[in-house]
Amino acid sequence: MIFGNAEVTVIKSKRKTISIQVKPNEVVIRVPLRMKEKEVEKFVESKRNWIEKHLKSVSEKQKLLQNTELYTEEEIESLVSKAKEIIPQKVDFYADKIGVTYNKITIRCQRTRWGSCSSKGNLNFNCLLVLLPDEIIDSVVVHELCHRKQMNHSAKFYAEIEKVFPDYKSCHAWLNQNGRKYMSRIPK
Repeated sequence: MIFGNAEVTVIKSKRKTISIQVKPNEVVIRVPLRMKEKEVEKFVESKRNWIEKHLKSVSEKQKLLQNTELYTEEEIESLVSKAKEIIPQKVDFYADKIGVTYNKITIRCQRTRWGSCSSKGNLNFNCLLVLLPDEIIDSVVVHELCHRKQMNHSAKFYAEIEKVFPDYKSCHAWLNQNGRKYMSRIPK
């Protein structure tokens, strides 16, 4: 099985389902121990379009990452400072609207998350949010505050968000599409 210049690796293990992981220049297929090679090939062939689409997407993201300058320490410090001015105000505004309380707010530069909410009510936000459009910041703040009502990502959780922020889905889609280019500039 070949996909362009991507190497295909099949890993058999004690599992009940098949999974596909697409990495730059590699496709990893995890299958149950007893699955026959012909069955694996048939499954992979049935997913060929999906795999090729994701290989192209991963390749484009890699190119994007290679063509970006990293944030300097000074830029990150400035973003954290700006976020400490902007985000707490938004949290206060939306916490009142949603009818929830929170404990403390922490702002830092993170590579993988825009925000999080602990079971103790501590809110964490990525300083890079201040580089994004205002409604995107609002959507992340509302998302984390709604975890004070539902500590999960259930239908009830999203219903809570949409009560306060009906345009949430389009903001979430924007963040999924554009967020990585901001995070990719964080130095390792």
